Amino acid sequence: MSVRDLNKPALDPAAVAVAKGTNYPAPHDAIVGEREKQALGNALGLNQFGVNLVRLPPGAASAQRHWHTDEDEFIYILDGMATLVTEGGKQTLTAGMAAGFPAGVEDGHHLLNESDADVRYLEVGTRAPKDFCKYPDVDLLGKRAAGQRTEFTRRDGAPFDEVSE
Repeated sequence: MSVRDLNKPALDPAAVAVAKGTNYPAPHDAIVGEREKQALGNALGLNQFGVNLVRLPPGAASAQRHWHTDEDEFIYILDGMATLVTEGGKQTLTAGMAAGFPAGVEDGHHLLNESDADVRYLEVGTRAPKDFCKYPDVDLLGKRAAGQRTEFTRRDGAPFDEVSE
């Protein structure tokens, strides 16, 4: 039996499709355009929390800097050197280091790959029935209701196809 022939509950991450980029509207998608995610939790049928294996090539970001009103997030660095950016500044995270972001704490965060090698990490987050995602550095707001995809608007609620003042 090869590793790829595993039966659930086991899983070879190499058998999970890679999703590249983000669903952010332009121009906010550019910084995340090269990020790659594999939804391991989805592949295993997990419903209460998500688990993603993420690869950030040099120069890529995990997301726009953000925080969630209703969802916890956790990251664990597997390979490489990531720069964690929060309200408190920048910190370097290397393999074996972790960071956690409790729901409702207004501390915008993201990872940057400022090195010349890939960064790989596990990303774990709760799947709250509703959530607001706030982005302190850009004119972006994410809102998700139960069972729906995240809807992005400008901070004032205007859609991205309209001019916002």
